[in-house]
Amino acid sequence: MSTSPKRIVLAYSGGLDTSVILHWLKAQYQAEVIAFCADVGQPEDLSGVEGKALKVGAARCYVKDLKAEFVRDYCFPMFRAGAIYEGTYLLGTSIARPLIAKAMMDVAAAEGADAIAHGATGKGNDQVRFELAATAIDPRIQVIAPWRTWDLKSRTDCINYCNKYEIPIEVSPEKPYSMDANLLHISYEGGVLEDPWAGPIESMFQWTTAPEAAPNEAEEIIIGYEQGDPVSVNGEALAPHLLLERLNTLGARHGIGRIDIVESRFVGMKSRGVYETPGGTILHQAHRALESLTLDREVLRLKDQLVPEYATAVYRGFWFAPERYALQALVDQSQTRVTGEVRLKLYKGSASVTGRRSPFSLYEEDLATFEADTLYNQADAGGFIRLQALRLQLAARQNQQK
Repeated sequence: MSTSPKRIVLAYSGGLDTSVILHWLKAQYQAEVIAFCADVGQPEDLSGVEGKALKVGAARCYVKDLKAEFVRDYCFPMFRAGAIYEGTYLLGTSIARPLIAKAMMDVAAAEGADAIAHGATGKGNDQVRFELAATAIDPRIQVIAPWRTWDLKSRTDCINYCNKYEIPIEVSPEKPYSMDANLLHISYEGGVLEDPWAGPIESMFQWTTAPEAAPNEAEEIIIGYEQGDPVSVNGEALAPHLLLERLNTLGARHGIGRIDIVESRFVGMKSRGVYETPGGTILHQAHRALESLTLDREVLRLKDQLVPEYATAVYRGFWFAPERYALQALVDQSQTRVTGEVRLKLYKGSASVTGRRSPFSLYEEDLATFEADTLYNQADAGGFIRLQALRLQLAARQNQQK
C-alpha cells in the first residue's frame, strides 16, 4: 500500500489536461507539485510554460531542452536497428517517452520527490511507456495516473473544473483529432480519424507538403555515415539533432514521410494513426541501402529477424529492459563497418536511393558481372544446387510413396 506522497513531479505541457492535473494533485494529496516540461522538438512555444505552471500552483517548473539527447541517444540507436513497427510505423512517439520519463526521474531525484504523475489516459500506450521506464530507473517511485482514478471523463469536465476553481487557462477550439509532435515526427489520432475508412483532411498536416503539390523537380542529396550513424548531409557535418532537422526540412518540402496506418496497441485494441516522419523516412531508406552494401549476408538476415523484436520492445515501453540492451549490443556490433555515403532522389513523396558507396563495401564487380570472369566457376553452382535440393528430394520421395 503506497503512502500519500509529499512531493510530486508532474509531466506538464501547459495545456488544459495537465493544468487540471496540477491543481487536482495539490488538492488530492496536499502535496508540493513540481512541473516538468520536456523540449523534444515539438513546435509549441515553451517560453510561457513556467509562468503558467506557477500560476496554477506549481512550486517550481523545469523546462529541459532534450533535443540533442533525444536524437543522439534514442533516435540514432533505433535507426541503427532499422526498427519499424508492424512494417510501417517509425516509432516517433514511442521513442520519445523513455527519454521524457528519464529526465522527469532525474528531476524527481534532484528534488527528493516520492512520486511522479502523468496525463496519459488509461486506454493508450503512453501510460505503459512512462511507468515501465520509471520503474526501471527507480522502482521505489510512486506513479500517479489521474485519468485512471478521478471522476473527470472529458474535455468539458476539465473546462468545468477550471471554471469551478478559477484555474487560469487558455481554452482554444478543440481540434477534431489529438496530436503529438517531436523532432522525429508528428502524429494524429482520435476524433475524425477514428473511422479507418475516413481519409485524413489535407489541412490537418502541419509539416509536409502534399506530394502532388511538391516541387516538380527532383532534389538529390548525399548522406554520409559512420558506423551506422548519419553524420553529414551534402558534405556538411552536422550534430545529430541538426542533421535530423535538416532532413525534416528537405523531406517535408518534397512531401516525404506521410503514412496512414492501423496499429496494434500494447493494451489490446487497434488504433488508427496518421503520421508525418520526413527525416526519419529518408534515414530509414538510406541506412538500409548502406547496410545492403556493407553487411555480411547472414548478419543482415539475422538482424532482419530481430527488427520486429526491437521495434516491439520500443513500442511497448521496454527501452530500459534487458532484452533491448541485448538487442542493441548485437545491432551495434553489426554496424562497425556501416560507413560510407548514400545518394537519394527526393521527389513527390518518395526518397529513392540512386547510389551507395563505402570503403567497406562487400560488393565485388568482378564477381557480380555478367561478363566473363576468372573468379567464379559457374560449373560449381551445379553441385551447390544438388546439395541444397537433397532434403527436397527426400521429402518428394516420401510423398510419392504415400
